[in-house]
Amino acid sequence: MYNVRKVTDDLYWIGANDHRLALFENIHPIPRGVSYNAYLLLDEKTVLFDTIDWSAGRQFLENIEAVLDGRALDYLVVNHVEPDHAASIQEVLIRYPKIKVISNEKAFMLMRQFGFGVDGHEDEVKEGDTRSFGKHEVTFVSAPMVHWPEAMVTYDLTNGVLFSADAFGSFGALDGKLFSDEVDFDRDWIDDARRYYTNIVGKYGPHVQALLKKAQTVDIKIVCPLHGPVWKAKDLGYLVDKYDKWSRYEPEENGVMIVYASMYGNMESAAQLLATKLAEKGVDKLAVYDVSNTHVSHLIAESFKYSHIVLASVTYNLGIYPLMHNYLMDMKALNMQKRTVAIMEGGSWAPKAGQLMEEFLDGMKQMTVLNEKVTVLSTLNESSEMEMDQMVEAIVESLRDA
Repeated sequence: MYNVRKVTDDLYWIGANDHRLALFENIHPIPRGVSYNAYLLLDEKTVLFDTIDWSAGRQFLENIEAVLDGRALDYLVVNHVEPDHAASIQEVLIRYPKIKVISNEKAFMLMRQFGFGVDGHEDEVKEGDTRSFGKHEVTFVSAPMVHWPEAMVTYDLTNGVLFSADAFGSFGALDGKLFSDEVDFDRDWIDDARRYYTNIVGKYGPHVQALLKKAQTVDIKIVCPLHGPVWKAKDLGYLVDKYDKWSRYEPEENGVMIVYASMYGNMESAAQLLATKLAEKGVDKLAVYDVSNTHVSHLIAESFKYSHIVLASVTYNLGIYPLMHNYLMDMKALNMQKRTVAIMEGGSWAPKAGQLMEEFLDGMKQMTVLNEKVTVLSTLNESSEMEMDQMVEAIVESLRDA
């Protein structure tokens, strides 16, 4: 049975929702599921904008057939060739053998690598080219590394719809609600949107900035991403502001994130005491995470959110605790920068984690490490609590100056 929604008078969402997938890209937990968005335009010619993951292929094909209602499918526009959006291309080619596929040179190269039989169907475009389907004329805008090198977006010059590929997307299944004004985004969606951006696109902030600048030159009425809600013009300012901050690596909140690694509970106790002391000083934007039971994708998203990060790690085999080290590796890989960091280290006979974490941070861009450091020898004592009080004062002063 088909399941579609109208976006505009002649544009339909024909995607699907997936609650069965546990890990997006086999890495990131998605407890609220994910949507795979595709769109079908009915004009003098019929145009499909992207496909979806094969896991929901049956629903997708039923949706196409229902909206076409006996018409042929004339064009497929491929904005992004990652398999969660492109895996159904071959089935579309089989079912609609006369279809023309519109995309760019790099995208066609990748489609052939994936084994899609696009030869003879190609209509290759580059940035600035246009295509008319009747009433609707579209233009194509290159969006390299947002977040693959072939990525592009398609802008409908007729009605102001932007098919934004992986830009402006989010984790989370739609579950019937398609539009941004049908959900409480700031309450129910922003954490998933931040986690999606920071983990999937976060490394490529300068490329996102370039796309945002291009977007400012056109009158966008609706944004149709490949994951998550469709955005209407009245809500776009909220979304663009978030993307602007994230892609410039500017924090959303002037607050403190404490991430701790504790083997037997002593570093956990120290992290909790630090949180208490910060709260008593009036720090209200404050979050505490155990690196051992918080998935790193959540830690990365929260790192993009907060201005200050406290890294509290025990020493393990004369090194950084492995899960803390993994978190730091992800921060570096995703180009994390412009944060103020405080360090707590722990150990019973050779505390080294603090020095090693500081050396690691030296290899990252624009990371300020506070001089005030706490060393916990086995467990907190009066000496290490005095160090903590000095750290608290330094963090509060830094927050005040931010």
